[in-house]
Amino acid sequence: MQSSEFKSVYRAEPFRPFVVNLADGRNIRVEHPEFMAVSPMGRSAVIYGEDDSFEVVDVMMVTSITVGNGKAKRRTKRRR
Repeated sequence: MQSSEFKSVYRAEPFRPFVVNLADGRNIRVEHPEFMAVSPMGRSAVIYGEDDSFEVVDVMMVTSITVGNGKAKRRTKRRR
């Protein structure tokens, strides 16, 4: 994927959550723009998870991006 295409989804106004689909079959969800940083040259990105875990991604290994509908995902409480 071109870094310009990747950056356009990341910098979209308003931001919409998206999933980064990688060549190795992994899928990484980006919930908020603050959860991701793109290198100045656009070759790599660091994507953080909600639990402070992170992945360093080679942008050239991104096969596609799936953009959400802009609605926040709904969390349900577990009943005890």
